Amino acid sequence: MTTSRQPLSLIYNQKSGFHSAYREQICECILTLFQDYGFEIQLFDLAQVHDFDALMQKVIQRHLQSEQRGIIVVAGGDGTINSVVTRLLQHDIPLGILPLGTFNYVARALHIPLDLLEAAEVIVTGHDQSINIATLNDRIYLNNASLGLYPLFIQRREQFNRYLGRFSWHAYSSALEVLLRRREELQLSLEINGQKYPLRTPLIFFGNNQLQLEEMKLQVAECVAIGRIAGVAVSKGDKWSLFKIVWQMVQGTLERAPEIYSFCGDQVIVTSKQQTLTVALDGEIAEMTPPLKFGIYRQALKIRVP
Repeated sequence: MTTSRQPLSLIYNQKSGFHSAYREQICECILTLFQDYGFEIQLFDLAQVHDFDALMQKVIQRHLQSEQRGIIVVAGGDGTINSVVTRLLQHDIPLGILPLGTFNYVARALHIPLDLLEAAEVIVTGHDQSINIATLNDRIYLNNASLGLYPLFIQRREQFNRYLGRFSWHAYSSALEVLLRRREELQLSLEINGQKYPLRTPLIFFGNNQLQLEEMKLQVAECVAIGRIAGVAVSKGDKWSLFKIVWQMVQGTLERAPEIYSFCGDQVIVTSKQQTLTVALDGEIAEMTPPLKFGIYRQALKIRVP
């Protein structure tokens, strides 16, 4: 156990999916653990923040001005982690994770326990591991980026979560609900390592989380493991084909679907005649102007792992 006090900034999101009846007791135990290991703790509640960039500048300066860098801890889901990582990339400050999301793919891929007390133990006793960050123009994604129907799935899922509570099965029910109402296709040009391909698709998905792709039973997960861009596109947009794809996704047999094809590259560029494209990045919706340039920022971030 260390005796010198180093800074620990805990950024938390009350809207994340942590609804334990013992929430206050667990939080108290975590803070006591951090104090016992010699950390000087400051708490930052995102619900009270009106300028996130200003908050992150304040937090980062606190750590840069300390003789010891300490650690910035995020208590939230993958979307909250993405927001913090975006501001942290240029600074040599490790990140700790207390997973409070619905799926917690970032934590699970790094073998960080989903039990909060165990995750806190990792923060004070673990080691720092550098990970690759996927980039899309001036944005990043830790898990995935997608175009077409998938952003609509995300928007509908968040509506379900808002009114019915956060449950993992909303990912499938929202997809089915969108498919019943919407049928849209994008006309794109896909450039992979300099080779161009015309693409007409209702959905294109870029993954940067090996675990998430493995759970979808996609062999392209191996692409992420070696630090390359992994992509999956749907070739047919009729409702029957899309319903079959959702069913195969539920059954874990998506790789066998003839309407699915995957690709792997070091650089991927998506162009379109549309002035803007709706993109979902780690569950957050953004309107972006093509061309969309995908890349990998290797060994870009230190995360505290077991």
